[in-house]
Amino acid sequence: MKKPFLRRFTKRILILINVALGLMFLIGANVKYFNPDHWWFLSLCTFILPYLLIILFAFFLFWLLAKPLYSLIFILIIIFSLNAIENIFAFRMSSFSMEKSPNSIRVMSWNVEFFNILNHKTHPEKKQEMFDLIRQYDPDIACFQEVVASDKIGAINYLPDILETLQFSEYAYSYHIKNNFDREHHFGILILSKYPILRKQTVVNNPNDYNSTFQFVDILVNNDTLRVFNAHLQSLKFSQDNRDYLDKGAPTKEQNIKESKSILAKLKKGIIRRASQAFFIKDEINQSPYPIIFCGDFNDVPVSYAYEKIGMGLQNAFVKKGSGIGKTFNSIAPTLRIDNIFVGPEFNVLQFDVNDASLSDHFPIIADIKMDSISANNSSK
Repeated sequence: MKKPFLRRFTKRILILINVALGLMFLIGANVKYFNPDHWWFLSLCTFILPYLLIILFAFFLFWLLAKPLYSLIFILIIIFSLNAIENIFAFRMSSFSMEKSPNSIRVMSWNVEFFNILNHKTHPEKKQEMFDLIRQYDPDIACFQEVVASDKIGAINYLPDILETLQFSEYAYSYHIKNNFDREHHFGILILSKYPILRKQTVVNNPNDYNSTFQFVDILVNNDTLRVFNAHLQSLKFSQDNRDYLDKGAPTKEQNIKESKSILAKLKKGIIRRASQAFFIKDEINQSPYPIIFCGDFNDVPVSYAYEKIGMGLQNAFVKKGSGIGKTFNSIAPTLRIDNIFVGPEFNVLQFDVNDASLSDHFPIIADIKMDSISANNSSK
């Protein structure tokens, strides 16, 4: 007896939807193979990968009950995108110990959103809370992005005061003068170290895109030299209207069209420029004669083109020891992990944490790492 037409039609529609979503997921999971100069629109799939995975898993459960053969769609998707899934979700529960393990190095990366200089009059306590949180974790190496600081006595964010408060003596501050915050303050990126800094290097991409300046330092840890990178990749530069639209939508059709076009144009520009910056940064990484620690605000999600390019051959601390989704940006979407700590294969990642204190528009990330040669040097003393 033939099945009713409506039932057959519904089943075919569900299969088509399942396959279409599966193809979108596979494209997003493997976008590293598509140069954004020509295929930038494929990178849009990376922003919705967590949601696609949840929907595909729901299809998998449905087919197990209704038609088990079609559950193979999900299984095949998993097989061909396992590495991407590991970068999106950390399927483990983890806790973070404030007490450092012997011979370990604690690394913090945080987009500090100007150290609250815009609200220093109305909320002067917020910067102090940021400093208290940093001191609580007591990192050995701290990499900060979107830093507004000054070397002029009396400035609001006087850099020597910041160093003294955070108890760091070694630092490297990089900025481009065209991005100065005001007459007194620079806008840049900052590395702080409790180990001796042997070399400081600011690297400027040419042409100089917004926030394309990045830096690295060579530090001496016992008898080992490490190279620490700090970067802030091209931001999307969403306006407040863009963010409001993403959160609530627009009241009229015309405004919806206008905001959608604005957001799409900014996404395209950001995807292409971050890819260009990633190539430039990766060239510097490949030239390093020392083990690598790379910190940064990527302004891009896991498995994006820039993420995969920079992270090639390195370990992501979240993937190794994090849990859940690891959200690091506190607005727009609950799945935005756009800040990362990568380390070279010489390191073991001991633990990882995302602190969800709402002191900046980003959450700080912290990783404890250890290198065998450092451990050996310490134990021999």
